[in-house]
Amino acid sequence: MSGKLCPKIILEGTRLTHKTDLAFALNEHPRIVGPRKYRYHSPVVSGEWCAFTNFPWGRGLINFAPEEEARAMETFATWARLWELECYYSWIVDRLHLSTIMHQKLYCGRDYEFAWLEERLLPLGFRHILCTREVDSFESARAARVKVSGKPSQYDDLSIFLREQELLRELAQKSLLPFLEVDVSDGNIPRICDVIADWLETTGGLYMV
Repeated sequence: MSGKLCPKIILEGTRLTHKTDLAFALNEHPRIVGPRKYRYHSPVVSGEWCAFTNFPWGRGLINFAPEEEARAMETFATWARLWELECYYSWIVDRLHLSTIMHQKLYCGRDYEFAWLEERLLPLGFRHILCTREVDSFESARAARVKVSGKPSQYDDLSIFLREQELLRELAQKSLLPFLEVDVSDGNIPRICDVIADWLETTGGLYMV
């Protein structure tokens, strides 16, 4: 086994589940990316970038319009090719195709199938981390988020998040990629990172073999 750490993690979950906090923390965790004596740039990428529109809160890989479908699929394929070419590096992705399937199904009435993508990601060692929280913890999470959010209205209806969480759980269970569900209700990012590190270590998710 190589001694070079190059985990590939896709963080999935509805809003208020600390995905971005975890992405940054995992990207500096010594058991996941190795000890760092100085800070350097390492990739954290996201399907939530809304890069298809020239205005905030626009569309992208998750919420693309029907006329943007070909563009979205080409973007997924481009990411897959980049990861194939740069397979001996760590990649942390803040939401990807499970969020796309979920959004398009719930809000657009369209069903997408990404087995073709997962078949390319599986030999690279990609894994899902599904971030979930207890139902009764969403209210306090919302109260904390609206204090800093640039669009607090998106948190008005918490039933949306419960519906999304259940569908994402179903999708993760059907995925070709290994997945770990982590409960983020306590907001303890170091604890959650250690849980993820333990799982990656025991399942061979830290190295390319």
